[in-house]
Amino acid sequence: MTQPSHALPGKNKWAVFAVVAIGVFMGTLDTSIVNISLPSIARDFGVSLNGAIEWIVIAYLVMTAALLLSSGRLSDMVGRKPVWIAGLAIFTGSSAICGAAPSLGILIASRAAQGVGGALLFATSPALLTTAFPPEERGRALGMNAIIVALGTSVGPTLGGVITASFSWRWIFYINLPVGLVGLFLTTRVLHTHTAHHSGEFDPVGALALALGLALVVGALSFGSELGFTAPLILSSGIVGILFLCLVPLVEKRVPHPLIELSLLRNRVFLSANLSLILSFLALFAVGFIMPFYLEQVRGLPTETAGLLLTPLPVSIALIAPISGHIADKTRTTRWLAAGGLLVACIGLVLLALLRADSTPLQIVVRLLVVGIGQAIFQSPNNSALIGSAPAQARGVASGFLATGRVVGQSMSVAVSGAVFAGLGGAAAGAALQAGHGDAGAVDVFLAGFRTALLVCAGIALIGVAASLIRGPDEHKTHVMR
Repeated sequence: MTQPSHALPGKNKWAVFAVVAIGVFMGTLDTSIVNISLPSIARDFGVSLNGAIEWIVIAYLVMTAALLLSSGRLSDMVGRKPVWIAGLAIFTGSSAICGAAPSLGILIASRAAQGVGGALLFATSPALLTTAFPPEERGRALGMNAIIVALGTSVGPTLGGVITASFSWRWIFYINLPVGLVGLFLTTRVLHTHTAHHSGEFDPVGALALALGLALVVGALSFGSELGFTAPLILSSGIVGILFLCLVPLVEKRVPHPLIELSLLRNRVFLSANLSLILSFLALFAVGFIMPFYLEQVRGLPTETAGLLLTPLPVSIALIAPISGHIADKTRTTRWLAAGGLLVACIGLVLLALLRADSTPLQIVVRLLVVGIGQAIFQSPNNSALIGSAPAQARGVASGFLATGRVVGQSMSVAVSGAVFAGLGGAAAGAALQAGHGDAGAVDVFLAGFRTALLVCAGIALIGVAASLIRGPDEHKTHVMR
């Protein structure tokens, strides 16, 4: 019989937070630290900077997205601790293999294995936190977790550049070894909680259909902006992936112990929070993707300066998210905070779209701060509502939904903004400007594509605002009852 999990008293909950922070930091750092080292990796293996080399990034992303929901279900069945330990062990071990990889193929395969470990970590971490902290502190805990995510994302490019320049690209993977070993040691000492266990067997057919569907869709979105969304490979991957995803609910209705608790999607709070989450990442992740092109190609700034100007975005999230989560805990409502935060971020997107070729660094930073503050206000309350609306025995699955929504939203954001930007000639104009062949006309073409892409994202953010509002005025009752 399922027994509810209990929050840990006093210092123990912060010990759990420290363990979760180690795993989350490693996972998010690895999504951002590799990109800066791709030229060095390509040079070492004697390959070009397109084609196979991109699978170093894509393999991790696709494998993580494919296994997140299955990992969440698994943690509900066998407990959070064993799944978390398995994630740390796989991630740490595969990091060692990545660093020692003698060929590009082995490096890509090892990155895929890292994605397996990352899925186990990302799918379990929100559930660990919401189990360790009482409902009235859940928003603050998830806000603190947002600091770790922002920190891993923001320091990745800088740390990766320093390590690659000072040592070798292999050390961007070796750096995970001491961190992972410390995390494993602390996990065995700290995670003694009796988590909820979901009876029943694992659903392999549903897991396979879900994994294949998500992998094919995310892969198509990741390569679509480069190969073209009408390319036969992209179209066929996307269509087959969607068919597999459509197969999932049909399979789940016919098995005694489904992989996904479909009843969760009948919960208005849970459904609204998931929809808002995907739309927020679809709208806001594009900023980090498209702004470097503006800073380096239009403004002609060096990479390190461009990275410095982008720092206010993750820093503002790190500073504001815990405050937003704390307010949500005190007021016991997430509806207006989530909607208001996403509306602020939408305004920030419009302001970024109005940047000119001669906009000052201060104007750029202020507009990025508006986006970051809005995202931070939205994130913690929305995530708290998403996890809190699920029953205790299904929080692993809820965590999987959260992490999957983030990855899918990020992939769609790059695909949509990249397609709009390139379709209006912005990518070609930017390449000409960077090569020194552009003129004032190329700047105008670039800015037209840049503005349109950001305005499309602002429109998506507005839809996200509406999705946050439809959860209703009494969602806090569900939020604290579990």
